[in-house]
Amino acid sequence: MDVNCLISQVLNLYAIILFVRIILSWTTMFWSPPQALTPVIRVIYELTEPVMAFFRRYIPPLGGLDLSPLIIFIIIRFVASYFPC
Repeated sequence: MDVNCLISQVLNLYAIILFVRIILSWTTMFWSPPQALTPVIRVIYELTEPVMAFFRRYIPPLGGLDLSPLIIFIIIRFVASYFPC
């Protein structure tokens, strides 16, 4: 496997994990996940929180909406475009 493909796939995997984090943040407001999923949810939050916290320091919420994931998605797409498979 080519290094460019590996970097691109890692970035795509992180984007998927970030998307799952966004969905979890919305669904856990209305639904309590089963105990069996707690370790998985914890890992997802631990993988995404450091990056999101960094961007939250510089991008304030807009009307209670956290825009940091949107900025992270844009950066991931921009960086991934330099590593084509």
